[in-house]
Amino acid sequence: MLRFLMITGDSGESQEIYYAKYRLEEEGWRVDIAAPEKRAFLSVVHDFEPGFDTYVERPGYRVEADLGLDQVNPSDYDGLVLPGGRAPEYLRNRPKAVAIVRHFVEQNKPIAANCHGPLLVIVAGGASGKTMTGYPELEPDITAANAKYINCPVVTDGNLVTVRGWPDNGPWMREFVKLVKQQKNV
Repeated sequence: MLRFLMITGDSGESQEIYYAKYRLEEEGWRVDIAAPEKRAFLSVVHDFEPGFDTYVERPGYRVEADLGLDQVNPSDYDGLVLPGGRAPEYLRNRPKAVAIVRHFVEQNKPIAANCHGPLLVIVAGGASGKTMTGYPELEPDITAANAKYINCPVVTDGNLVTVRGWPDNGPWMREFVKLVKQQKNV
């Protein structure tokens, strides 16, 4: 059975966490959720209101982390899922989270990053030379990391699948599952 690691935490985007988890489990694969600590955390729902310049944030679901970052052995996993929300903003400042993401980058394992999830790919050194998408306001971050930003529903470049946000969940997991099956000959 293939195993996937999802890294998120407080203020991770609910729809990106649960959609990816359940979609990968539909394939018969295991998904472990890692957060800074093994505990319940509160996810959020980001929504778009007419007349607002940016998204609004509402409380989401309680999510139970299967393990803390210090308990993660990235070698145990076949791929990595990085939901967005605000969690990636603080996770990119946690050396253990960055080291875990760097393992997947260096081992060329499949990585799925949604919304603000590319921030972790950038800080782990996995963006340079790539073509990516992400939440549109990340364009300066992505281009500063020597990557090409494209504002479209899904971009696959090598081992990396990126999307702009939860409205692109369908294309995100469709392309990620396809990539995994190609890489793992499943």
